[in-house]
Amino acid sequence: MVSWRRWLPRLGVVLLVAAAGYVGWQWLRPAALPPGFASGNGRIEAVDIDIAAKLPGRIKNILVREGDIVREGQVLANIDTRVLEAQLRETQAALEQARIAIETARSQVVQRRAEKLAALALVSQRKTEVDSARRRVARSEELAPKGATAQQVLDDDRARHDGAKAALGAAEAQVAAADAAISTAESQVIGAQAAQVAAQATIDRIQADIDDSTLRAPRPGRVQYRVAQAGEVVGVGGKVMNMVDLTDVYMTFFLPTEAAGRVAIGSEARLVLDTAVQYVIPAKVSFVADVAQFTPKTVETSVERLKLMFRVKANIDPALLEKYVDHVKTGLPGVAYVRTDSRAEWPANLAIRFPP
Repeated sequence: MVSWRRWLPRLGVVLLVAAAGYVGWQWLRPAALPPGFASGNGRIEAVDIDIAAKLPGRIKNILVREGDIVREGQVLANIDTRVLEAQLRETQAALEQARIAIETARSQVVQRRAEKLAALALVSQRKTEVDSARRRVARSEELAPKGATAQQVLDDDRARHDGAKAALGAAEAQVAAADAAISTAESQVIGAQAAQVAAQATIDRIQADIDDSTLRAPRPGRVQYRVAQAGEVVGVGGKVMNMVDLTDVYMTFFLPTEAAGRVAIGSEARLVLDTAVQYVIPAKVSFVADVAQFTPKTVETSVERLKLMFRVKANIDPALLEKYVDHVKTGLPGVAYVRTDSRAEWPANLAIRFPP
């Protein structure tokens, strides 16, 4: 009897604690979902982006730290471009030489065309001389048999006629040579222009390589970690850092076949994170797998492993992400609630609530 009285207060305390625990569990446990809703466990994820060097080189500097929020187009790091800049200056000199060669070749074309005009004028002159000599020969041939002119005069006229014909042939050859010289000069213009185009293309390529050596953020996001440090040499495609796109944040979770079959793309969802259960984040279903798969390995019971599940993604509105960008963190676990019946009303405990 004495022993019983001594243990009775202790038993009362144990029963009181048990009762309080039960009441607390009943109070804190999640309320059962009404019809028209489904839920699944998941984690907050975002699109990973590797910031890498396009060309091999030495990292000149890194301008951001891990955890920094960066905007689209912001310079994150620079690769040393001294070799590229030297190549650029060399090619710019070649471009200038090509421009000079074009002007020189064009002036040669003008000169050769002028020479052709002079040759054509000489041909015309020589034709006149040939015609005059031919008429003089004709007269001498008519008068010589009659003794009206000396035979020597006839011979001289014939010689002058032959000389005029030879001079005409030489003038016509000069015209042909002028045509060939014009074609050569025009070919030199085309060659110089091709060299100019090639030099300009090389400049554009080198300039593109120089621009690519400035590593910029392709999207707004947060730097997750740095892979390399300033002064290190990276190869083609060598990673310098990694960032997450804060405009594409979502939760991936799994739903059983029956629930997944009633979820449509664009269905309304609500996300509740384990670290901030007081807030309810709106989202929309952006993906539902078309092939069933087993539940994730984190599910330990054999019964759950046998159930086929569908992977579902619920994206958070980018405008909301931009407003609360400092609060966005990937990897946080939570629960996703999806409305499978558009006529169902969200329960009060899943009303949208944002941080202040």
